[in-house]
Amino acid sequence: MNGWLLLAEDLSDLELLGAPYRMATVRDYVSRPSVFLRDASKIINLARSYDYQSAGYYASLLAEARGHRVIPTVETILDLDVREGYARALPELEDMLNRELAKVPGDQRDRPERMLVCFGKADNPACAGFGRMLFDWYRAPAIVCGLATVAAATGTWTKIPRLSLRAPSKLNPAEAAFFAETLEAHTRRAWRSAKQRVPPRHSIAVLFDPADPLPPSSERTLKHWANLAEKQGVEVEPIRKRDLPRLAEFDALFIRETTSIRNHTYRFAQRAWAEGMPVIDDPISMIRCTNKVYLWERLTQAGLPTPQTLVMPPKGGLQEIGDKLGFPLVVKIPDGSFSRGVKKVATLDELKTLTTTFFKDSELLLAQKFIPTTFDWRIGVLDGQPLFACQYRMARGHWQIVNHRADGSADEGGFATFTLEDTPAEIIDIAVRAAGLIGDGFYGVDLKETPDGPVVIEINDNPNLEHGVEDAKGGAEIWLRLTRWFTDRLAR
Repeated sequence: MNGWLLLAEDLSDLELLGAPYRMATVRDYVSRPSVFLRDASKIINLARSYDYQSAGYYASLLAEARGHRVIPTVETILDLDVREGYARALPELEDMLNRELAKVPGDQRDRPERMLVCFGKADNPACAGFGRMLFDWYRAPAIVCGLATVAAATGTWTKIPRLSLRAPSKLNPAEAAFFAETLEAHTRRAWRSAKQRVPPRHSIAVLFDPADPLPPSSERTLKHWANLAEKQGVEVEPIRKRDLPRLAEFDALFIRETTSIRNHTYRFAQRAWAEGMPVIDDPISMIRCTNKVYLWERLTQAGLPTPQTLVMPPKGGLQEIGDKLGFPLVVKIPDGSFSRGVKKVATLDELKTLTTTFFKDSELLLAQKFIPTTFDWRIGVLDGQPLFACQYRMARGHWQIVNHRADGSADEGGFATFTLEDTPAEIIDIAVRAAGLIGDGFYGVDLKETPDGPVVIEINDNPNLEHGVEDAKGGAEIWLRLTRWFTDRLAR
């Protein structure tokens, strides 16, 4: 089982598994990093508890920090900790579960109160597809599914009131034997099963919604990229929200929908990331970039220039904020996008009215000093290097580059594209440093020029890349670099 390392709080917890596994205690793994950094690339965390800030939690957290592949990840631990974390998966899981149970003859149909799924295998043989789907959503050694049968218009329906991680040490003898069998099967195969490819062909799925009113790339643009990528032996194919089950058919994923932690784009990113697929935007970048509180904190701690900003708690302090920042000032909901959830207020009364509304959706808000400019710089950064430089002008008669009207329509300002050589060096330097705080993917860094120098306004994980706009100066080279980002990672 070369390359696999099993962690437990006490090695006696692993006796049921037998040899030949490499094993270590959680304490040793956490406290002696030099011992494990050399050759422990794949970790299975079998701690007795995965509770927040428990030894098991820290084992997975540090494994990710050390660049190890770990089951379960911290994201999985947190998702399965509370129902709200896995509620988005339940409709799909329950649908699969009931479709499989419906295929079992009525006199043989068993509707137990729980089901154990270990490494994607269900202890009910009739529910093999359900087990694989659950493992696709949440890669964990063992998950217990609470089940409940309820009356429905078409008969009975099995619901899943609870999903929970289960430590092997807490399994009964029959379950422990099943767990050992599934562990052995799982560790026999690679972390990600390699697809049969005909070199040098690769396929990139592009998540795209033709109904998106403000897509980061239009269908026309994506066809332009597909034509260029084809010459490099790369196939680009658009997919839709409904195509999540098909994702494994591709080698990589490029998300060209407006991203949000609370919609399907995050689920696509998570699934691609779990499969080891190159993906833009990766889920970590989405988490970091879609929250302006996180961005402001990261930028500030890194010493990069930002507008004067204050975090607003739900109660009190509005007069003090107005005094410190002056009016007008800008109020931001942390996870707004495309200028949504960003408002300018001119008086204390307007601030009170707006925050009363905004605090219904967020526990924290940002108040920021208003910096009037006629344009924002947008620097595209890919893999730590500048890709394009644009100036986005403010929408006509408005203070933002996009003016969202009450009727749902939007008005955008004009643009001017620059060569990287003609772009101020300080603008590019700050943008590259800012993007480096997020990751090595594709980011759009927005900056304003002020008398005191440039300031970073935002880092976008899903920046616009439109043929004839962002590539107006870089041309085909921009798209070739994007393609190489994916193919280089696939080649590794």
